[in-house]
Amino acid sequence: MKPKILSVRDQIADVLRSDIISGELAPNTKLNEIQLAERFGVSRGPIRDVILKLTKEGLLVSKNNVGASVNSPLSPELQKLSIDLRKKIEEFAVKAVIESISSDQLNEMDGIIDVMHEHFEKQEYTELTKADITFHQYFIELAGGENLINLWYPIVIRMRMNYQRIKTSSTLVDEHRDIVNAMRERNVKDAINAIRKNIK
Repeated sequence: MKPKILSVRDQIADVLRSDIISGELAPNTKLNEIQLAERFGVSRGPIRDVILKLTKEGLLVSKNNVGASVNSPLSPELQKLSIDLRKKIEEFAVKAVIESISSDQLNEMDGIIDVMHEHFEKQEYTELTKADITFHQYFIELAGGENLINLWYPIVIRMRMNYQRIKTSSTLVDEHRDIVNAMRERNVKDAINAIRKNIK
């Protein structure tokens, strides 16, 4: 996997996203533009852009004259709905790519799983979460490009707030290997079953 070169804005967004996913920035925490600008050594312009980006992702809530704060985790009912929507999108994506996905692309997915395994072994759960998202994003982008990503990404990122399963499940990495193995065998039924087993 080639590391992506991220812009300063994307790097800041990535750090704040990690802080929110890990719970370091707790729900309802108010963000201070001046403090963030000092923390990252930038002007307030890039910080405003990042806040807008994370608001669109559903991690932040921005209100006029109040500023931005960390969103609350979804209610159990909305979490269940998000899981159902995410499964539908990922099942659609698997059906779309399974006949055309190349060996190189499958190997790329294997590489992401190896990264996940390393993070799991080191108990780097926030990085593991991000690698998990990267894995699913990879084949969703293959299936439907930016349009499908734009439907899927806000659902997934919001589901990940204070997501505990990743710390307790030693089967998580294996579940992703099952998805890739089914794709490699062009077995739609097994791939969909593996996705359903993984998304909880």
